[in-house]
Amino acid sequence: MRKSIRKLFVTAVFIIFSVSMITGAACAADTIKLGVAGAHSGDLASYGIPSVKAAELVVKDINSRGGIDGKKVELLVEDDVCKPEVATNTATKLLSQGVNVVMGHICSGATKAALSIYKDANIICMSPSATNPPLTQSGNYPNFYRTIASDDAQAKLEVDYALGVLKVKKIAVLHDKGDYGKGLAEFAKLFIGQDPRGEVVLFEGVTPGAVDYSAVVQKVKRSKAEAVIFGGYHPEASKIVMQMRKKRMKTHFISDDGVKDDTFIKVAGKYAEGVYATGPKDTAKNPMAIAAKKAHQKEYGADPGAFFLEAYAATLALLNAIDKAGSTDYKAIEKALKTEYVETPIGKIKFDDKGDAIGIGFSIYQVQNGVYVEVK
Repeated sequence: MRKSIRKLFVTAVFIIFSVSMITGAACAADTIKLGVAGAHSGDLASYGIPSVKAAELVVKDINSRGGIDGKKVELLVEDDVCKPEVATNTATKLLSQGVNVVMGHICSGATKAALSIYKDANIICMSPSATNPPLTQSGNYPNFYRTIASDDAQAKLEVDYALGVLKVKKIAVLHDKGDYGKGLAEFAKLFIGQDPRGEVVLFEGVTPGAVDYSAVVQKVKRSKAEAVIFGGYHPEASKIVMQMRKKRMKTHFISDDGVKDDTFIKVAGKYAEGVYATGPKDTAKNPMAIAAKKAHQKEYGADPGAFFLEAYAATLALLNAIDKAGSTDYKAIEKALKTEYVETPIGKIKFDDKGDAIGIGFSIYQVQNGVYVEVK
C-alpha cells in the first residue's frame, strides 16, 4: 500500500512538472523576443545606450496597446562592448534565450562578427549604426539590414565637401585600423584619387586606445595637409584633434558619424570647435522624431544620444515586419521588410534587396559654439 501511494505521488509530481514545463513553454512562445545588442559599457557606450532606450520606448508603447497579435514584446539586452570577440558570445547568448529578431549591433566590426551566427540560425539583425559597405554589398549577410547609409556615401560626402566647399587640395587620410574606420578611409582615399582637384598626401592607421598620437600628428604637419579626413570613433579623434590644435595646426578636421557625438565635444572641449563630421540627415521637423525625443526626455530626463532615432526606426521596422507578416518566421519577416513601408522618425522607409534602407542619407555637421550644427 505504501509503495502504491509513493508511486502515485511520484506520478502526480511528474504530471504537474510536465504540465508546468508545457505551460512555461507556451508562455515563452506568447512573447516576441527582441534582442538589443551593442556597446552598453566601455568607451563607446554613448553609442549603444541610446539604442537600448529607443527600444525600451518603442516596446513600452507597443505593449501598452496590447502588443502584436496579442503577444507582448520582450527585450533581451546584451552588451558586446563594440568588440568582435565579445560580439560572438553576445549573439550566442541571445540565441540561447530564444531571440526572434535582433536590433544591433552598433559597431561594424562587432556586427560582422555576430552576423554569421545569426545567419546560421535564420535570425534577422538590423543595425542603426553599422555603416561598413560590405555588410550589405558583399552578399554574405542576407540576414542583415540597417537604418543608416553606408560608408561609401559618407566618405563621398566628406571628400566632396573638402574639395568643393573648403577648397582644399592636400588631404591626409587617417583611420583606426578597424572595419568601420579603415573601410571609410579607403573609400575617402579612392574618391580623392578619382578627383583631379585633390591629392592624398598621407594615408595612415593609428592604434586605438593609445595615449599619444603626436607621431602621426607630426606626419600630418610635415605633409602640409590642408585637411584631415579621419575614419574611426571619438576616443581617438578627440586626442588627435587636441594634439593638432595644441601644436597650433589650423588643418581642417573632417570625420564621420563615429565622431558626431556629444561625447567627442565633451572630451575635446574647446579644441572640438570647428571640427566637421558627417551624420544622418537632420530630422528635427519630422513629427515622429519630435515625439520620440520628447518621450525620451520625459522617461529619462535628458536628450537622447547618438543613433537614437536610427535605433527607434530599426525597432519599429522589425516589429512592424513581424506584425505585417503575422509571424516570426524568417522568410515572412524578410518579405515584409522589403515590401511594407513603415513610418519612422527618420522618414517613411522600407529596405532594398541588399538590406539598406531606402530614402535616407548623410549631412555635414560642424561644431559651432560647443554643439554640432548641420551645415547647409
